[in-house]
Amino acid sequence: MPKEIKLCLVYRDMWQSSGKYMPNAEELVRVADPIINMGCWDRIETNGGGFEQIQLLAGENPNKVLRKWAKPFNDAGIQTQMLERGLNALTMSPVSKDVRELMFSVKKKQGTDIARSFDGLNDIRNLKLSIEYAKKAGMISQSCLCITHSKIHTVDYYINLAKELIELGTDEIAIKDMAGIGRPSSLGKIVKGIKKYNPNIIVQYHGHSGPGFSVASSLEVARCGADIIDVSMEPLSWGTTHADLLTVHEILKDDGFIVKDINQKAYMEVKGLTQEFIDDYLGLYINPKNRLMNSLLIESGLPGGMMGSLMNDLEKSHISINKWLQKNKKKEISLDSLFSSLVDEVKYIWPIMGYPPLVTPYSQYVKNVAIVNVLNQIKGKERWSLIDDNTWDMLLGKSGKLPGELGEEIKKLSKDLGKEFYNGNPQDLIEDVLDINRNEMKSKNWDFGQDDEELLEYSLHKTQYLDFKSGDAKKKIAEDIKLKKQSKIVSKDEPSKKMTKILKINEVSYEVDYILDTAKKESISDKKIVKGQKIISPIEGRVFFTKDPDENPVKVGDKINKGDVICYIESMKVINAIKSDYSGKIIQVCFNDGDDIYDDDILFIIN
Repeated sequence: MPKEIKLCLVYRDMWQSSGKYMPNAEELVRVADPIINMGCWDRIETNGGGFEQIQLLAGENPNKVLRKWAKPFNDAGIQTQMLERGLNALTMSPVSKDVRELMFSVKKKQGTDIARSFDGLNDIRNLKLSIEYAKKAGMISQSCLCITHSKIHTVDYYINLAKELIELGTDEIAIKDMAGIGRPSSLGKIVKGIKKYNPNIIVQYHGHSGPGFSVASSLEVARCGADIIDVSMEPLSWGTTHADLLTVHEILKDDGFIVKDINQKAYMEVKGLTQEFIDDYLGLYINPKNRLMNSLLIESGLPGGMMGSLMNDLEKSHISINKWLQKNKKKEISLDSLFSSLVDEVKYIWPIMGYPPLVTPYSQYVKNVAIVNVLNQIKGKERWSLIDDNTWDMLLGKSGKLPGELGEEIKKLSKDLGKEFYNGNPQDLIEDVLDINRNEMKSKNWDFGQDDEELLEYSLHKTQYLDFKSGDAKKKIAEDIKLKKQSKIVSKDEPSKKMTKILKINEVSYEVDYILDTAKKESISDKKIVKGQKIISPIEGRVFFTKDPDENPVKVGDKINKGDVICYIESMKVINAIKSDYSGKIIQVCFNDGDDIYDDDILFIIN
């Protein structure tokens, strides 16, 4: 008897895996009814992951956006689903129990039916509370198997992981193939093993398209018993996102599965609206080459959701390293050479770092260490010179148990630095914060919001929430959009303002525009530097005196000791604590809070 296969549109992930931002409330409401009218959807991924943070950065209230966005699907009887990061909830760092519990309660009341929960290390201890809190809130608990490919990530490994999650009480299992490197046959065997253990458990497949396996994988998992397939649609399908609805729909239908028909008129309306949003301004944050697939990604396993940010990070690092090479009278390197070195470095350090599945935030951690290692080796320095605190937490066991054993290089480094390993439950390291945050919001005369939803946002994304409340976020994105649009226009009177280079990366040609700012702008190197010991930036990024609003910044005249944290550099989605190389008194600060800097720029002078 033919089996029915259901489809889920990952509208949130389509945008997030393509670029930085996604539509606002008005735009999402406009596209909701046409999505419903397509008639083929049983589920829509509406939120989760970076959704809340992205809306805050755009100056939007994510709570109001989500309520408006989810309501049409709730009314139509189409299930809505979110993605959350287990111990990290909706952030890049661990979150307290009270905030995690509140999150599920709030998201259910805002209209989210299904909580897709994953742990980047596949440590089920980090998912136990997600399962408990989701079900307590009345949500469907769906737990993920984060798919990667290595000698330790076998079919049996994943089947046993699914069994443990089912025993914990999860309602569904998601096959989360975030890099699209799961081999179709192996994925099918995993689904078969899960269904053999529990024939009634719902299995949903989520696979990115980067290396090109996703269509074959969708068909194979369906044949082996999967119930729901995640798909994307034009103009944001393929490449770093997911297989297209039309293709997956046709292969399933041709194989004898029962799939709902697609209303083509509504399909074209959704496609047109999505393109309109891209043309308006969201496309300014999307690299068009992210629509391309590249089978060379099979070997590195870099995930689709990271490739957009990776190219942006790499272009900044490319400028930075060539500045250093110019200053030291060395030959510059090309972007394709830098990318090739990065891929090789990821392959080298991944086993040494314990084989963490390359998914948020651990894919960023591995990638960031790889980039810094590559840049240092070009400069003749050793590997592992800069590892941020979050990455150390992962390596030391504070984020969960790594799938593999750490390499000798990391063990030696941790011993040399006096780092201590942690074998307990990561959640025990995080103290509850809701009462503290309530008092802080009361002191500002801020409302906690409907169902405490504003308290939740303040607790999850404090820095971004403060910028949102002050109006700074709205101003920043407006200015950024203006600058990006101006950079697309080359003045006839100033043809030298723009240089276009064609860069070839793994047989794919990338057109990169370098905008030359003709306005006189004082840089760190322009400042008159007094004599003393120089503290040099080890990485490019944005420099800040403090990480949290309640910290006291260092200032001229302060006495510091060698090893003290004196500022922070935000680079590649993580915060790097910069420590002093010397003891003494600060006699000059060479940057302004929030400045963009390059590696080897002078930060402080110590005497």
